[in-house]
Amino acid sequence: MKLTILAGSPRKNGNTNSLLKAFIEEAEKLGAEYERFDAYDMNVHGCIACRGCQKDWEHYSCVFDDDFHPVYDSVMSSDVILVATPIYGWFCPGPLKNILDRLIYNSCMFYGEEKGPALFKGKKLYILCTCGYGPEKGAYVFEEGMKMYCKHLKMEYDGMLCERDLGYDKVFMDNEKAQHAAGFAAKILAAL
Repeated sequence: MKLTILAGSPRKNGNTNSLLKAFIEEAEKLGAEYERFDAYDMNVHGCIACRGCQKDWEHYSCVFDDDFHPVYDSVMSSDVILVATPIYGWFCPGPLKNILDRLIYNSCMFYGEEKGPALFKGKKLYILCTCGYGPEKGAYVFEEGMKMYCKHLKMEYDGMLCERDLGYDKVFMDNEKAQHAAGFAAKILAAL
């Protein structure tokens, strides 16, 4: 079982990365193979919908020569994609959005002169996120967007773990949140 982690936090020691650390520790204990990509450490241009990627259904093709190609290769060879992100303004930060947008065009061969396959069909997607509101008010827009994303890509959306930050004057990470993250990792790996 291989997992691709798309991490969208700009803060290395922030809430999302603290939660993700607990997730990864459990996934490693359970023998998961994974690759992690930190969006803020990468140079990934936003998609311009030029359809250059639609010319070859067998190989990766994009007009941009940037850091995206390894992400695409990892997702292609993975069973599960974990999107780990803080929620800013009801959605993920821009650098992660660039990656998500590029994955759509590079994996769905629907946009050219001829209609082709959905290359990520059957892969599972999960969300691990943090936000300042409760999930029902803070993360629901992103979750609904990712459900539609999966439907379009013919992937399976399988769930979200969202933990709330109660403010800058409070400690975010605690044993309960670490247990939630570990349990989420165990749930994902048991489903494969």
